[in-house]
Amino acid sequence: MSEIAIMDSVPVEGLVTRQSAIADYLQLSKSRIVLMVLITTAAGYLIAAPHISALVLINTLVGTAMVAAGTNALNQYVERAHDAKMRRTRLRPLPDGRITPRAALLFSAAIAIIGTAYLALTVNLLTAILGAFTLTSYIFVYTPLKRISTACTIIGAVPGAIPPLMGWTAATGHLAAGGWIVFGILFFWQLPHFMAISWIYREDYGRAGFVMTAVRDNDGTATARLAIFYSLALLAVSVLPSLTGMTGRAYLAGAIATGVALLAMSIRFFFDRSNRVAFRLFMTSNLYLVVVMTMLVIAAR
Repeated sequence: MSEIAIMDSVPVEGLVTRQSAIADYLQLSKSRIVLMVLITTAAGYLIAAPHISALVLINTLVGTAMVAAGTNALNQYVERAHDAKMRRTRLRPLPDGRITPRAALLFSAAIAIIGTAYLALTVNLLTAILGAFTLTSYIFVYTPLKRISTACTIIGAVPGAIPPLMGWTAATGHLAAGGWIVFGILFFWQLPHFMAISWIYREDYGRAGFVMTAVRDNDGTATARLAIFYSLALLAVSVLPSLTGMTGRAYLAGAIATGVALLAMSIRFFFDRSNRVAFRLFMTSNLYLVVVMTMLVIAAR
């Protein structure tokens, strides 16, 4: 049968429905965040691996993608009532009714469990344990803490910084100082990054009942001050690879330059706490992460 005949035999409505369902589950999994997780995981692997194994790297990324997607989907399941109250999230598949809570729970639990088992069987047990820790700490510690304390931002940065550490353990089979340094870079990077996001969406977060610094910060002074503080901490941690012999002077110069650029944008945010400048801080932080991780990989190879 020709391809045209096959296509003619499939109802258009069915194709549209299946495509919509796939799009909804990708949105439930927060596919763009999963992509960022995979980039940092791959960076951790490439920084640490004495010899690159394409098979190990692929297995690591496949398993990590499933765990990350399951974590994100389970987070949306838990927060579906809160998402319904926010303008930017009310049209997500769960609050909009396109996916039922039962289906979301089964999907998220299944891919998270499969992903963890996949990492244990094809990579190593330590990497699987780190993946499981990421999921449990994010869902059972960070998620409920968002409605209790502003400390949620610091706590949430821990599971967010685990992926490059998973890449490291996938390459080496053990934890080491270098892996913790990469963890530290990603940990502190998230904080000015999130200060920008939380300020832009402060009204939405407040409407949903989330307790964050930006929600309680009437003029944004405290939020911007924290962005500066964490940018300084990130700058300090980012030079450690050179100070510990992981990288050379080229990386050191690049890390200082990019760190100063992020710090400068945080300072600008302090003096102009508009959403426009907050968005520029957000975009600068994204660029920072890509540049620094790329420099680390190049320096390590």
